[in-house]
Amino acid sequence: MAQILSFPNDSSAAVASGSGVQDRAQRVVRRLREAFRSGRTRPLAWRRAQLEGLGRFLTTEEEPILAALQRDLGKPRYEAVTGELGVLRGELREALRSLSRWTRAERVGIPLVHQPGAARIEREPLGVVLIIGPWNYPLQLVLAPLVSAIAAGNAALLKPSEHAPATSALLAQSLGSYLDPEAVQVFEGAVDASRALLAQRFDHIFFTGGGRVGRAVLEAAAPHLTPVTLELGGKSPAIVDASADIEVAARRIAWGRFYNAGQTCVAPDYVLVDREVARRFRVALERSLDGFYGAHPAESADYARIVNLSHLRRLEALIVGMPVVRGGGVDVEGLFMEPTIVWNPPLDSALMQEEIFGPILPVIPVDDLDQALAVVEGRPDPLSLYMFSRDRAAKERVRLATRSGGLVYNDVIVHLTVAGLPFGGIGASGMGRAHGRAGFETFSQQRSVMSHATWFDPSVRYPPYSDAKLSISRRLLG
Repeated sequence: MAQILSFPNDSSAAVASGSGVQDRAQRVVRRLREAFRSGRTRPLAWRRAQLEGLGRFLTTEEEPILAALQRDLGKPRYEAVTGELGVLRGELREALRSLSRWTRAERVGIPLVHQPGAARIEREPLGVVLIIGPWNYPLQLVLAPLVSAIAAGNAALLKPSEHAPATSALLAQSLGSYLDPEAVQVFEGAVDASRALLAQRFDHIFFTGGGRVGRAVLEAAAPHLTPVTLELGGKSPAIVDASADIEVAARRIAWGRFYNAGQTCVAPDYVLVDREVARRFRVALERSLDGFYGAHPAESADYARIVNLSHLRRLEALIVGMPVVRGGGVDVEGLFMEPTIVWNPPLDSALMQEEIFGPILPVIPVDDLDQALAVVEGRPDPLSLYMFSRDRAAKERVRLATRSGGLVYNDVIVHLTVAGLPFGGIGASGMGRAHGRAGFETFSQQRSVMSHATWFDPSVRYPPYSDAKLSISRRLLG
């Protein structure tokens, strides 16, 4: 393990209360702003060094990272490597490979009336940015926005989730060994820490989490007119029509739903399956679960746990009185909930109104695509929408009839891992985009720069105006 550096007075694991937290927040933001104003984050060499340092952190600290994710979420090693480390390494590769191209000034043509001259767009860093991470992917969803923020040349303050304390502590204790601690810091704490941070002025806030807190973040940003990116969630549907490969559809949906015990913002939240193939789908779904986790999922090393008792109780309440056809059992001490299938629950039930965010999959047989689309359209626009079909016309109809942050045909959640694809929601599922070039643009200002020669200064633009001058100006302006 690399040498561990703490952030004196600012990023310690101990969280003061009341004015102490407020003072600490002011102090750390002031230091970051001083670092940004010094110009240290602007050179491409600095940006590359930080991105490379982040890569070393992921490699050198891999075992402590995996141990922390296991403690926080019971996250299986495979899911931690693929869903956390693998995604981050993909983001780093894309940023390092593309940084020179992303930051290159973009020339813009100018009209004849402004010649001789030149115009260009320059991508400038925003300044000091705040990244507030969630608990379900407590490493990836803090550090992936950081990759974009660093690539754009910003100073950054990270607020990991207090509900993933082991991962939060690891970031606070170790990240300063690999990144410039004057320009990147970690601020630990619970709700009081978040409130203290949101009372400060930032140049951008990037929040990943639920809609209720997202609204509070937006409200806190308003007095400072701070731009905000909200990565939220919602109920992402999966539509399975009669032409689909049912075995593959069931296997992929089961994998995506129960990956990380269903605690994934882009997991398929419910399935609308054509009644003609519904029975086959249910059999294939249960067969997939048997293959994944065996007859006793609690004994499987490949099945994660619920983050805490509060969320487990919430999930239990969602299935009370529901037509559960598989699973439903819980182990409170082990924070375990069985992979659960609910067959045809009422559309007005809490299960079908709230984002589930756990290992419960409602399956609703529908008569046809019209009925499936009616269900989808009757709910807020989702973060992701999945369509399983071999019918090109049906897929195109879904594309044209729906709105969603992402659309995937014949698979689930995989678009999140493609660094070149912009990721984000629409409406209630979020605002703004992350990953790759889109993330770089999120943390950049497009600055318009224009220069005009002085050796040619015709009088046509200046008063006193005349009909002749107006005629010439009309021609020049086109």
